[in-house]
Amino acid sequence: MYIFEKKSNKPRLFKKIALKKIPLIALLLCCCAATYGQAVRKYSNEFMNIGVDAAALGMANAVTSSTADVNSGYWNPAGLMQLEDKQVSLMHASYFANIAQYDYAAFAAPIDERSAWGISVIRFGVDDILNTTQLIDAQGNIDYNRISKFSTADYGVTFSYARKLQVPGWQYGVNAKVIRRIIGDFANSWGFGLDFAVQFERNDWKFGLMLRDITTTYNIWNIDEDEYAKIKGAIEGQNQELPESTEITLPKAQLGISRKYDFHADYTLLAAVNLNMEFAKTNDIIASDFVSVAPAIGFEGGYTDLVFLRAGFGNFQNITQIDNSKKLSFQPNIGLGFKYKGIQIDYALTDLGNQSAALYSNIFSLKVDLSIFR
Repeated sequence: MYIFEKKSNKPRLFKKIALKKIPLIALLLCCCAATYGQAVRKYSNEFMNIGVDAAALGMANAVTSSTADVNSGYWNPAGLMQLEDKQVSLMHASYFANIAQYDYAAFAAPIDERSAWGISVIRFGVDDILNTTQLIDAQGNIDYNRISKFSTADYGVTFSYARKLQVPGWQYGVNAKVIRRIIGDFANSWGFGLDFAVQFERNDWKFGLMLRDITTTYNIWNIDEDEYAKIKGAIEGQNQELPESTEITLPKAQLGISRKYDFHADYTLLAAVNLNMEFAKTNDIIASDFVSVAPAIGFEGGYTDLVFLRAGFGNFQNITQIDNSKKLSFQPNIGLGFKYKGIQIDYALTDLGNQSAALYSNIFSLKVDLSIFR
């Protein structure tokens, strides 16, 4: 049901096809251990890892410590505490020659001086897929009237809450995520998971830790057995039994540090570093059976809080070549931003020059401070 754009063991994007060919910390460590012995699909809910907000993507997602707006619900919910008023954010991107559509919307607002909340929605979908499973009738004749269309879509709804601690400089945030995945009339699933995050600021340095899926995220699939029976023999010797009905998304962690420098009042430079950790062996430049770590570096230059220029380097991987030698692959991103009277428009070009296994994408996003309408 899924095909990954994969040149290594760690794909970043994926696409879907029609079903006719179906064929941290102690808490985090405990959650990882709790999943051992269970059936785990390695790339479950990968659409939730693509990222949101062109400003963050232009910095190679190295924003765990610096995020401080409505998009913090995705990157680090503790950052919602930096909100001064209500904000909304929108983003749209297309993948695979406009076949797949990726949409994101978010809203966040302060509750009081010590707390804030937000909600965000992500949809990754492919629409109007031709269902040719019934193209050939029982007599072996091709009947184009038997072709129908269906859509397949993944939805992620995240509810975020942030609060300041009594200790100066510390704040935390939590996410409750509801996952809904639909593959036409063939199958659908529900999932639920939790994130936990903190931020800390001292002497102009910012630190952030984001723990994703700390309880593991479970997806329970409901498969239409009648529909499956029509296609289970499409490829001889394959898919003769119903696939697993449970997917488990293992925990991940992002540790970030950043600092913003001011130059002559008009110019600023934000420098940020992330360590992105997966608790499995991958092709990251630091890899072991217990944890794999991939760094990400991002920069944002600003002028009078009006114009922004961004660059980032991430997704560092050791790629095995045909001759079994190793080659270091990375993903360079660039971005631009413009902000005026509470309205911010951002653009990012990801994987500049096609340097990594991931596909390049042009991404635009919009952020609005609702106080401008008062």
